[in-house]
Amino acid sequence: MASLQAPPVPFGQLVRKDYERHGGTVLNAAFIALLVYRFGRWAGSRRSYMARRFFQKIYGAINMVVSTLTRVWIPAEVTLGEGFHIIHVEGSISIHPAVVIGKRCGIMHNVTIGTNMSAGAPKIGDDVFIGVNSTILGDIRIGDRVRIGANTAVSTDVPSDSIVVGSPARIYPRLGPFLSEHTKTDAGP
Repeated sequence: MASLQAPPVPFGQLVRKDYERHGGTVLNAAFIALLVYRFGRWAGSRRSYMARRFFQKIYGAINMVVSTLTRVWIPAEVTLGEGFHIIHVEGSISIHPAVVIGKRCGIMHNVTIGTNMSAGAPKIGDDVFIGVNSTILGDIRIGDRVRIGANTAVSTDVPSDSIVVGSPARIYPRLGPFLSEHTKTDAGP
């Protein structure tokens, strides 16, 4: 029986796409942070134990310096889908190692995605936008095509095609988010 998974995208191709997506300059902090993340993933995928350990040590040293300078913490264990885009790196970004993020996710600065003092980390769908100063915590699922507004604290599941705003988060259907009062759903802790 043939595997239905697509073959992994080569390291060089991922780096080239990140470079183009982040302004076509090697001095872009978002590109540098993603380059280090990609190197960490590549290092962890080496078949030889000795090669894997050698490259992981290099990754660890580079990551310590780059994450401190850029204030972007994306451990190599994080699963990022194709087209991940760090829109601004003017503040910190912190992502827990167990987080899974789908394709074409855009993330602003001062964002935290992680655990909520218990086991489990968020799983984020495809085509999601995460606004500035947002926090996504806990073993929750964020559906596809969700827009998370600025200064939003999300700690419950969010269905696909929704807009989430506020703290505590309020979930609105994406088409006509503010049309009527009865379409709102509270998403408090």
